[in-house]
Amino acid sequence: MRMKPDNPHMAWTGKKSRRILYSLAAIMLLILAGGAYLVHQHNNSGTDEVYNGHGGTFKNTLAEMDTPDPSMIYKDGYYYMTFTHNGTDIMMMKSRTMDFRQAERKVVWYPPAETSYSANLWAPELQYIRGNWYVYFAADDGNNENHRMYVLQGDSGDPLGDYTFKGQVTDDTNKWAIDGLAMEVDDELYFVWSGWEGEVNAAQNTYIAPMSDPLTISGPRVLLSEPLLPWEQAGGPPYINEGQSVLHHDGRVFIVYSGAGSWTPYYSLGLLVLKPGGNPLEAADWTKLQQPLLAMDEAAGVYGPGHNSFTVSPDGSEQWIVYHATTGAADGWNNRKARAQRVSWDDGGLPVFGKPLALSTALEVPAGMGVFQPDNAIRSGNRLAFPSLPSTVNSDTPLLVHYMNPGGEPAAAAVSVNAGTPSKLQLPPTGGGQTGYAYLSIPFTAGMNTVAFELPEGGAAELKAIEIPRYEGEAQTLEGNADAEDNPYASGGAAANLSGSDAALRFSNIHVPRSGAYTISVAVLNASPDAKLEVAVNGDSTIVSTLESKERNQLSFMELELQLQSGANEIILFDRQGSFGIDYMDIWQKSE
Repeated sequence: MRMKPDNPHMAWTGKKSRRILYSLAAIMLLILAGGAYLVHQHNNSGTDEVYNGHGGTFKNTLAEMDTPDPSMIYKDGYYYMTFTHNGTDIMMMKSRTMDFRQAERKVVWYPPAETSYSANLWAPELQYIRGNWYVYFAADDGNNENHRMYVLQGDSGDPLGDYTFKGQVTDDTNKWAIDGLAMEVDDELYFVWSGWEGEVNAAQNTYIAPMSDPLTISGPRVLLSEPLLPWEQAGGPPYINEGQSVLHHDGRVFIVYSGAGSWTPYYSLGLLVLKPGGNPLEAADWTKLQQPLLAMDEAAGVYGPGHNSFTVSPDGSEQWIVYHATTGAADGWNNRKARAQRVSWDDGGLPVFGKPLALSTALEVPAGMGVFQPDNAIRSGNRLAFPSLPSTVNSDTPLLVHYMNPGGEPAAAAVSVNAGTPSKLQLPPTGGGQTGYAYLSIPFTAGMNTVAFELPEGGAAELKAIEIPRYEGEAQTLEGNADAEDNPYASGGAAANLSGSDAALRFSNIHVPRSGAYTISVAVLNASPDAKLEVAVNGDSTIVSTLESKERNQLSFMELELQLQSGANEIILFDRQGSFGIDYMDIWQKSE
């Protein structure tokens, strides 16, 4: 453990001119006595890039449990995901980031017994349409041939709240139907789903029909696609078009669907393209690509990638595909877990998904992820409360506060965690409409935490956002003889282990508000008595540091000061001797 500072509220002192990284003489424990360890930064002038969050990386899968047929949406500061939950009910997850391992989870609806929709609940689709939440799902009475589409309507603005069953969604044929969802084009609603032509399970086609409202199909179904391509027929019969999802970009409309047997590793994603200005109900206005856009990759260990949805980055600048896949060619319907990767676009305006990524791949987080806005907090007078901030363990956690204080005088904010004793955070004047940043340490407890922020009435200071600038070791790129393993004593429930001269841990996509001197705090687990670590920042190495050896799963801390630039930085931790684990890395800035 780090030693408690003599004054837990004293400001850290830094030197602007320091250019070389060095080890601090003491290993400091940021334990708060009913408050926060205060570190503040005066607003720096300069022409640094627009700051859009501390960045970092994450890895697939998005949750530890099976999450087949994932449907994800981002709204009002939260990601929500639903999926096929054992075919028995509708479960909803809620998370401030795309990481759902510590998400809030709730079964929002159970079907009544002995009805036509009591069994085999498949592929719930969460949608927000014209001011209301809806969940479309397929269900039957225990017999697959009786699968039909049904819909729930939310009773409130909370996707984890109560829902009312609104009945079946069907066209006049009332044929077998699954995987339905609403599509809106030019203010008109349509229903898209997977269905049988007749009463025999020979093939699943893609159908579309007009809707008069989110609950009602108002016209005949139109056949858009049959599974006639060789890749669509892999593993059959039956032959498959299913798992339809809708993608909009630059005025274009696309339907992404799953083809090939969902029980096989060949399950893949295909594309239907509506011509610009085309009529969604005219099959001739849709073009099908001949090859899948996402298919299994044996080299990456990804099998059966399919049944996707689309969501956006928190700042709205990026689109992300969310899909399920397995890690074994023989997994079938087992081990299907949600994964995500960013969508790009080719010169013809078509989506590009690339290859499915290995679970070891560290992905840059969606743009703006981890920046929590006041609009998405609970406001009571001058008090803003930010709930749903998870931690696996009790941990002193960094908080970065974005603020503006144009009044010319310092302001003091009261910051509390879980309704505990508040601590004062000084907010120096910013001037010129610029954003200032203030760092402090707060005591998170295991579970969900709420951070409350309160400014005095009548002042000029304004809260712009908060962040938790922590980078988990297991979410980074592992190099050489490095690996990651679950650890219930670690901050995120896992840690990275380095053992051997070729082992390294690469922290990429590290962003800071301004160029300057920053302090990193590296949380170390299970260091061997001879363990030594070297740090490289943006290609420049610092001295090798000897790590403190503790009892098993007790943290020690290595503190280093380094120069970071605005924009992306890269920090690499090298194993130079012995072995050790890396739980996480925190970044702070000292006062000038």
